[in-house]
Amino acid sequence: MAGHGVARVRRYAAGRARTHGVPTRGTTAPNRLRRNDNWLATWPLLHPTLSEEALAVDLGYGAGAVTTVELASRLRKRYPNIKVLGLEIEPSRVDIALPFADPPWLDFARGGFELAGRRPQLVRAMNVLRQYDEEPARQAWSDICSRLAPGGSLVEGTCDEIGRVGSWVLVTADGPQSLTLSCATQHLDHPRTLAERLPKALIHHNIPGRGIHRLLVDLGSAWDHQAPLGVFSAKQRWAAAVKSLQVDWPILDTTRRHRFGELTVAWDAVDPAR
Repeated sequence: MAGHGVARVRRYAAGRARTHGVPTRGTTAPNRLRRNDNWLATWPLLHPTLSEEALAVDLGYGAGAVTTVELASRLRKRYPNIKVLGLEIEPSRVDIALPFADPPWLDFARGGFELAGRRPQLVRAMNVLRQYDEEPARQAWSDICSRLAPGGSLVEGTCDEIGRVGSWVLVTADGPQSLTLSCATQHLDHPRTLAERLPKALIHHNIPGRGIHRLLVDLGSAWDHQAPLGVFSAKQRWAAAVKSLQVDWPILDTTRRHRFGELTVAWDAVDPAR
């Protein structure tokens, strides 16, 4: 919808009082967001902002409740008292999801970027902003973060239809903090595939001279160099490739995360504004 994102957002917001945003395409499937769920449940830099009784919002969960139900299940393994609220603009999608609610631990409601008037400590918005133009997507970051509880975080990104490749940005009231690239290494042909699933804030900046382009080129070169390790496992090959980037890149995660097929770097390294 290039060229029409702003107009569509305004038309839809005008016709839907007190909700902000446009409907997602609704595509969803069991375990599509499992990689993001597991990162949210274990990422140490996120957890100081969460409490045992935090509220997490799954924004734009799509045509079915499954990804919100899975998020609640995985977060509650770490935080037994956390509450999860799924928000969708489309009333019909809320109606479909409500039979899966388990108040007060898991619920569904109609809402958009205004977060239904709630102030959660965590908002997850996966595959929501990809359909927007870049500037409205960046504005959505600000709108959502302005409604978070103090110290709260937004995690926004995208993934493929079966959850094997994805990326997301951790955003706080101070702005974006990190970028995570994630893949099922056993199914990865080459790190260049990750370029197809970059967040809206980066996908148009994968060009020579920009940080995200350099990161993907360096990661791809390291992956090629570590090809001999592929005979043992793609997991070892990925971990070795990422380790070799540590001299030149501000990598925030550990070898343990790398073995999950992840790489998290400080946002400053890929910020297109730099």
